[in-house]
Amino acid sequence: MGVLKKILTALILIVSIVLIAAYFMPKNYAVAREITINKPADTIFNYVRYLRNQNEFSVWANIDPKMKSTYKGTDGKVGAVSAWESKVKEVGVGEQEITEITEGKRLEFDLRFKEPMNDTAVGFMSTEAIANNQTKVKWGIEGVMPYPMNIMMPIMKMDKMIGNDLQKGLENLKAKMEH
Repeated sequence: MGVLKKILTALILIVSIVLIAAYFMPKNYAVAREITINKPADTIFNYVRYLRNQNEFSVWANIDPKMKSTYKGTDGKVGAVSAWESKVKEVGVGEQEITEITEGKRLEFDLRFKEPMNDTAVGFMSTEAIANNQTKVKWGIEGVMPYPMNIMMPIMKMDKMIGNDLQKGLENLKAKMEH
C-alpha cells in the first residue's frame, strides 16, 4: 500500500505542477507574415477581399482537392461567410466570416473551427502601397489557447506552425498576382 500511495502522491504533485505552470503561461498567440508583391495595392486588395479567391492561394484550401466549400452572403462584403468541410485532419471543418473592411487597406475576419477541434480565432489581410506598382501584403491570425491547454504553447510553436502556412500562402498569392 505504501508504494501505491507514493505513486498516487507523485502523480497528484506532477498534475498540480503542470496546472500551476499553465496558469502563468501566456494564453494568447498572434502570428503574421508579409510579402512585397509587384502590383498596385488596389488590384491586390480587390482580389484578396473575395473569400472565393482566397481558396486559390491558401495553403489549407489546397491540402485537400476534395474539400467541400460553401458560401453565404455577398462575397467581398462584411457578413460574407466561406465554410469548408474536409475529412483531412489538417483542414477539418470550419468557416471564415468577413467582419470588417477598411476599403482598399484591410480585411478582418473571424475564423470558427469546428473539427478536429472547436476553436475560434481572428485574422486579417492588409495591403499597403510602397510604390506605384509595389504593395506590402500582410496576413495575420490571432487566437487564445484556453487554460490549461495553453501549457502546450511552447511545444506547438504557433508562430512557426501557422506562420509557415501564412508565408506559403503569401508566396502563392505573389505568384498568382505577378503571373
